[in-house]
Amino acid sequence: MNSLINILPIIQVVLSILLIISILLQKSEESLGGAFGGSDSVNTTKNTRRGSEKVIFHSAIIIAILFTLVSIIVVITK
Repeated sequence: MNSLINILPIIQVVLSILLIISILLQKSEESLGGAFGGSDSVNTTKNTRRGSEKVIFHSAIIIAILFTLVSIIVVITK
């Protein structure tokens, strides 16, 4: 149990780096207007994710969930 407590912060750092990379790899088509709820583009239809973009999107969600769970476990064990 003690070794698990020592390795959890390392897992947390690795997950945070993977989460940052997966978020930065995602394609962003929104401009500044999209950040405030509006849209600057004429085509406002929802774009579907296909191929590698879909894989990166789903992996970012999974990594975020794992990071949250590990963070909660670290807080509980201390």
